[in-house]
Amino acid sequence: MKKRLKVLMSVLFCILVVVGCGQKGNSVDSKYSEIQEKDFKNYLEKVDTEYAHKIALDLGEFKQNQELGYRTAGSSAEYEAGKYLEKEMKNIGLTEVSADEIRVDKWEFEKANLIFKDKSGNEVKSVLGGYQINFDTKGEKEFDIVYAGKGTKDDYENIDVTGKLVLLDINQREEWWVNYPTLQAHFKGAVAVIVAQDGGYSEVDDKALNAQDICGPDYAPVFSISKADRNVLKEAIDNGNTKVKLDAKSKVDFDQKTYNYIGKIEGKDKDNVIVYSAHYDAYFSGLQDNSMAVGLMMSIAKAMVESGYQPDKTIVFAALSAEEWGVSNTRYDWSTGAYRQINEARPEWIGNALLDINFELPAYEHETHDEIRAIYELKNYLTDFSKLVPKVDGVYKDGIEVVAPLRTWSDDFSFATSGIPALRNDFQDSEFMKTHYHTQMDDKETYNEKALKFHQNLYGLLGIYYDKTAVVPLDFSNRMEALKESINAEMNKSEGTEYKELIAESDRAISNAKEVMKKVEKLNQDYKNALVNNEPTDGILKASKELNSKLLETFKYAESNLVRLTWEDEPIFAHQNPQTNIEALSNSKGLIEKGDVTKALDEELYKVDNNWYAYSFDKDVFEYFTNYVINAEKGKLMWGAGKVVSHRDLYDLINSLQEKGDGKEYSAELEIISKSIKEEQEILKQTVAEELKSVKEINNLLESIK
Repeated sequence: MKKRLKVLMSVLFCILVVVGCGQKGNSVDSKYSEIQEKDFKNYLEKVDTEYAHKIALDLGEFKQNQELGYRTAGSSAEYEAGKYLEKEMKNIGLTEVSADEIRVDKWEFEKANLIFKDKSGNEVKSVLGGYQINFDTKGEKEFDIVYAGKGTKDDYENIDVTGKLVLLDINQREEWWVNYPTLQAHFKGAVAVIVAQDGGYSEVDDKALNAQDICGPDYAPVFSISKADRNVLKEAIDNGNTKVKLDAKSKVDFDQKTYNYIGKIEGKDKDNVIVYSAHYDAYFSGLQDNSMAVGLMMSIAKAMVESGYQPDKTIVFAALSAEEWGVSNTRYDWSTGAYRQINEARPEWIGNALLDINFELPAYEHETHDEIRAIYELKNYLTDFSKLVPKVDGVYKDGIEVVAPLRTWSDDFSFATSGIPALRNDFQDSEFMKTHYHTQMDDKETYNEKALKFHQNLYGLLGIYYDKTAVVPLDFSNRMEALKESINAEMNKSEGTEYKELIAESDRAISNAKEVMKKVEKLNQDYKNALVNNEPTDGILKASKELNSKLLETFKYAESNLVRLTWEDEPIFAHQNPQTNIEALSNSKGLIEKGDVTKALDEELYKVDNNWYAYSFDKDVFEYFTNYVINAEKGKLMWGAGKVVSHRDLYDLINSLQEKGDGKEYSAELEIISKSIKEEQEILKQTVAEELKSVKEINNLLESIK
């Protein structure tokens, strides 16, 4: 281990010297690199994979379901795990360790066992996974069970499921989330649903269970069964063995307390903070998701303390609760702990937190290159920094790629949407998501020490590097370029839109952003010079604090006004929603006029908002999951509040076209589509006008900084 570390130090030193000397022989940069290399070297000598791994394994011992694990929002297991982390933060030397109380909906999943006889009459016990619902059989209880395919409206045509259990197949990546077939079954009178993953997730093994946030009400029960047990059960049902026993206890309690745990390394600046974050709740034992992430965070904290690093800013380490799920009956039921930490427990972070470095699934090589996913404004800075990260033999042979923007699947999005610049180690495009993610096989066998070591190097050094950057390096030009690129070229040619003015204003913002970056870079260079020459830095830091405040204000404004979400939770610019709808509606109109309804349905109409679900589920199900977004109770939407642009309801149109098929008369349907196109064009004009207003304000903010 020590030999390997020496090699890493040598590589790192060479890189830093080359970087320093490569800037026109600038001796200040060279000397600064030597100072920085000392901090890097001291950190790398102390960071420890064994400690991180131990933290992760210890967290796996806190479980509420003795057979499967689980430490969920507000549960006894989450509480005990949190107290363990609180104690450990104190043990490694973090200061001002605190338990920050937040409110969540609490979920305790104690057990779910299904007992049935196979086709040969042999008794089988199937251990089921759980979702966030209220259901208690109070011991074993007998039910009839029926198989209903994928649980669509058509699957129930000749089946009575009243008072029965329903077995379903589901693919949540390629078809629909579990809440849709679950509520469909509930409205049909089913007692509970049992779903088996038919691709998409849990592909690692037929014995794998799955767990996800339900995005639905607590009163529609659903459990998860492995594909292997599903096959045995389906054979039994086909052979007439429809009597089963279920012993299950799952309880949701609304508006309960849980805790986020915070520890600090105090810097010279007590107000401005850099936050490291990782959620400590989990499904099953959750080694990668997210015990190893907590271990990574804690190991960085420990190494910084033991190396004697004295930060300029205060560095905060936050173990966050309720990331997987934290609020019942909302589309945006995850990342509750982070959102409420920022907006309720620690609102002072808004405007003072200069960066969030969030961790997810970090001890696994997801791809041959490592991805840092970040806000647009940090992409250039992180790309430059990534060149300083020492390699680890045997992992990430293709280096580091920085991608933007953030996605909604993790806590960093809650930080960013609240106005705190954020990034994470990315994982979403990995095969791991299809195989191990949210299964009981996300366990110790997935551990990759080299991937962990790489991330310890990368993110520990990043924290030190960012800490010694006087002014937050937020380059707004990338966001403006992305906005321009998102504009449909064909629609830009049409009359009646304000695209051209929006493009011109975006170009002005790009120019202003580059001028601001010159000022930022000069102040950061002045700070380097002062450090090298042992000159006073008080004046520079005062100026940087004022500039940071303005840059963070601009960032928060950009996030609040330019980030919107599709109905599938993908970040977009507001105009992209009606833009997509107009294109899909126009294409479908042309196809229907030719009598090709099948192609219009298969290739176009499903793209409009959430109308994919209109194809397969009853109207009351479709409307339920539409209305709980557009007519949500106050506080239910959290980080998703105000993010959905609009809704186009095509339920009746789609079902009419499905019923008619090809080669019929469609005047009524074409009239609906024509009207919808006109209305979407008005929405497009409105959203472009709002974006134009927002970009003008961003220009005002940037010009006030120049």
